[in-house]
Amino acid sequence: MTRNTTTTWGWAAILLHWVGAALIVVLLAHGWWMTHLAPRPERGLNYAWHAAVGYDFLALLIIRLLWRWANPVPALPQDLRPWERYAAQLGHIGLYLLMFAAALSGWALAGTGRTAFRQDLFGVTVPMVYTDRSAHGLLEDTHWTLSYLLAVLVLVHVVGALRHHYVKHNTILRRMLVGVKPANPQERAPERQRA
Repeated sequence: MTRNTTTTWGWAAILLHWVGAALIVVLLAHGWWMTHLAPRPERGLNYAWHAAVGYDFLALLIIRLLWRWANPVPALPQDLRPWERYAAQLGHIGLYLLMFAAALSGWALAGTGRTAFRQDLFGVTVPMVYTDRSAHGLLEDTHWTLSYLLAVLVLVHVVGALRHHYVKHNTILRRMLVGVKPANPQERAPERQRA
């Protein structure tokens, strides 16, 4: 099924989630590598590639958010405690805010270097939103900080998903992997499995 229901994610949401997750990992790993290990003569090419992937990630993020607003969000299991529901909501809001903030700060940064990075992976020319070279250092620090905060929150998100799977024994993780429908729409876990 393409669209979400109140109990399952549709294949489109699953695909957007995992492609976005893969791009986040690539951007974080490549960003660290290019600023710490890449040979200096190759850094310009690496920055251009990083910016290109970042532009496409931002486009995917917008599509993903629009899809989320146009579809129901599957309900959380009823056995979750209030703090777990609050943490899940806060975590998802934080992920979206940091994904947008890191991508937008990277876009602004792309126009402030010696060379502006203007193309995405498909060769589409991207307008520069900011070109004041005097702000380069501040934007670089901001992008770096937001990216590391995003990395921490992604790690917390992964740990939370694994906790749902291995400790809570619910379908939160499985339904994002394969769209598994819970046996009971209320998805109430047995008392002995609560954690």
